[in-house]
Amino acid sequence: MAAAAVQVVGLLLGGIGAVGTFAITGMPQWRVTAFIEQNIIIFETTWEGLWMNCIRHASMRMQCKVYDSLLALSPDLQASRGLMCAATALAGLAFAVAVLGMKCTRCTGNDDRIKGYILLAGGIVFILAGIVVLIPVCWVAHSIIRDFYNPVIDVGQKRELGEALYIGWTSAFFLVVGGAILCCFCHRNKKTRSYRYSVPSQRTAHHSHHAQGRAESAYSKSQYV
Repeated sequence: MAAAAVQVVGLLLGGIGAVGTFAITGMPQWRVTAFIEQNIIIFETTWEGLWMNCIRHASMRMQCKVYDSLLALSPDLQASRGLMCAATALAGLAFAVAVLGMKCTRCTGNDDRIKGYILLAGGIVFILAGIVVLIPVCWVAHSIIRDFYNPVIDVGQKRELGEALYIGWTSAFFLVVGGAILCCFCHRNKKTRSYRYSVPSQRTAHHSHHAQGRAESAYSKSQYV
């Protein structure tokens, strides 16, 4: 029962990280307007994401526009778009594989050894997805911080860290922790299984040794007579 609970916890953490990965891939709040010094654009908020940018005025509702060309994006956003697509695919694949390796799943049979390997594969893919999420999130955050403290860049063009970056860090944490739990659970099952198999073999060898000794003693007595 405890083993099944650990599996569910790992799967839930990985699932939360996967949902967060899907969300930040489509969110436009990667870069947001920075209100600093004498910035007169105080009635306008700008969001920049991987697929679109949005502008919200004080007297108007938000207007979003999809980027006309991939080449119009900065290099960090261009790379982030591809990496986040890869992370989304990995997170979805990891969740599907981990579900197949759960104890309550019957479509893969009742062999705990096979399910352990499937669960291990799901955990590894979860960890890989978390690493892939961290790369674009940290890259974009580094670019924002670097430009923010660059005195050459105009104040109106400086940006701050958006909500998508914080959600990305949290999602990567959940993906890595969930994958680590699934991998550790599989490793623990292997050690338990090997211990269970080794104990009967030792007892069998002990009994066979005693039986062989008794047979030799009986044979020697018959020879003596």
